[in-house]
Amino acid sequence: MNISLFSLWLPILLGTVLAWVASALIHMLLKYHNSDYQKLSNEDAVMDAVRAGNPGLGVHSMPHCVDFKEMNEESTQTKFANGPVGFVILLPNGMPPMGKLMVQQILHFLIGTFLVAYVASLALMPGAGYYEVFRFVMTAAFLTFGWASIPYSIWYGIQWSVTGKYLLDALIYSAVIAGAFAGFWPGS
Repeated sequence: MNISLFSLWLPILLGTVLAWVASALIHMLLKYHNSDYQKLSNEDAVMDAVRAGNPGLGVHSMPHCVDFKEMNEESTQTKFANGPVGFVILLPNGMPPMGKLMVQQILHFLIGTFLVAYVASLALMPGAGYYEVFRFVMTAAFLTFGWASIPYSIWYGIQWSVTGKYLLDALIYSAVIAGAFAGFWPGS
C-alpha cells in the first residue's frame, strides 16, 4: 500500500518552512555566499558601456554565436582569443524586489519538497523506519535542490568553489526536509 500525498501535507509544509529558514540563515547570518561574485575593477566604465548598448534583460554571451558554425569563422575566433569571454546577466533596474524573490524561493522549496514527497510516497511504505525515511528523502532532496547546479560550473564558468557552496546548501536543505519527513512519516 502506497502513501497518499495528502497524508504527507505536514512534512511537505514543515520541510518547506525549515528549508526556507535554513536558506535565510545561510544568506543573512553565515553569509558564506558573499564571496561568490567578484567586483570589476572598472565597474563604472563597464556599466556605462552596457547602458550605452541598451541590451534587453536576460543572459547575454560574449562573443555571441547564434550557431556553432560561426565558431569556425576567423572573426569569431579572434574575438574569443582577444576576450573577454563570458556571460552578462541583466536584470530590471532598481533594487531587487526582495518580497517577490522570497515568495519565489518559498515556492521553489514547496514545489521541490512536493516532488520529493511524491517520489518518497512511491518508494516507502507506511510505518517505514525513521532512518529509512531520512536516508531516502535526504537523497531525493539533495538531487532535487543541488545536483542541477553542477552544469553551471561545467558550461558557464561558475567557480567550482561556488558550486560547492550550493551543494552544501542543498545538503543542509536536504537534512532539514528529511528530518521533517522522518519525524512525521505516516504509520511510524
